[in-house]
Amino acid sequence: MTPLSPLELAGRLALIVGLAVFMGLAFEEVYKRAERSSPGGVRTFPMLAICGATLYLIEPAHALAFVAGLFGLAAWLYGFIRTAPAHEREAPSFMIPASNLLAYVLGPVALIEPPWVAIALTVAAVLLLGARERLHRLIHVVPPDELSTAAQFLILTAIILPLVPHVRVTSLTPLTPYGIWLAVVAICTLSYASYLMQRYMPMRNIALLPAILGGAYSSTATTIVLAKRLREAKTAPADVSAGIVAATSVMYLRIGVVVAIFNPRIALQIAPALLALWVIGALFALYEWRRDSKRARNGGLAAAPRNPLQIPTALLFAALIFVISVITVWMRDNFGETGIFALSAVVGLTDIDPFVLNIAQGGVAGARVADLAAAILIAASSNDVFKAGSAIFFGGPPARRPAMMLLALALLGIAAAAAYVLYS
Repeated sequence: MTPLSPLELAGRLALIVGLAVFMGLAFEEVYKRAERSSPGGVRTFPMLAICGATLYLIEPAHALAFVAGLFGLAAWLYGFIRTAPAHEREAPSFMIPASNLLAYVLGPVALIEPPWVAIALTVAAVLLLGARERLHRLIHVVPPDELSTAAQFLILTAIILPLVPHVRVTSLTPLTPYGIWLAVVAICTLSYASYLMQRYMPMRNIALLPAILGGAYSSTATTIVLAKRLREAKTAPADVSAGIVAATSVMYLRIGVVVAIFNPRIALQIAPALLALWVIGALFALYEWRRDSKRARNGGLAAAPRNPLQIPTALLFAALIFVISVITVWMRDNFGETGIFALSAVVGLTDIDPFVLNIAQGGVAGARVADLAAAILIAASSNDVFKAGSAIFFGGPPARRPAMMLLALALLGIAAAAAYVLYS
């Protein structure tokens, strides 16, 4: 423990008492409404915090006095709960002894750590005490599969990512395993956020929001789903047609965010083109949306979201990044920039994320930034062509209008790529 001046010590003791009173008020609000004799409260918690701080100050080297007091508090809590009236022992709660123990250790924490640590612990305890009923209701709101999804997200980000090596393991690609998996985590995080918003945000009367969220998750999947609805309607509802274009418009923002995370230089180079394409796509979608007064109701543009965090899918995505990186290096070595442009046109017919991530992470060493920006735009334009064909295939004649708009965006993207190559 760093020695404190008398003034600093007095301030820390005042902080301890204030935080303990704050937590005691929250405790009494929850556990003493019915005049129950639960241990703890607005007077007990400050006394426990002062006792903890005093016993720690007596012998801070090994904290033996503090530990002895901790055992004494535990014995007292056990005896109190065991001798409580039967009607109060029918539904025991661990929150009661846990709150008393936290009040006791709050003293040493406020003395040893920066003040924000003690404040954060107290605020977290107060929020947990006050949100008891709401937290218990979560079991009826959150389905079991969502807990599995969250667990897989933690596995991808907090377990696998720190374990993969930071060094190159092969001369076939300049990417490291850590860089590849970091790209997987970035895409999974964006997709997971969109997935949660699609599943749990109320969609009523929010216009194109369902299609926009679908575009942030996967513009290709959203296009196919909405095209099928066009075929089912046997007409060309303006809202569904606008949703197809809006999903692709959001794709440009998604590309910009992904590139900016890994390579700000390329992001600054490509930002004007991506923003222009996003604005034009948004104007196309708005034009379609206002074309007809009939609108789908209650989230008619929503595409059923799927869990984006399946570990086998993440492993496959990482493998795709590696394979595309190897192919990109080979094409660059044998065909130069022309080979990269040809590859970008081909990968656009599938999933462009692995290619974009490979470019952003330096998978094409030595290439001009303008050429890399052009390659990304060519991949996005190729993907627009693929989505236009998918819209016609799955939606039939009613999908011609949005398909033509997607083709227009593709041509604009090719023009922007040509400008980067010729004038940068």
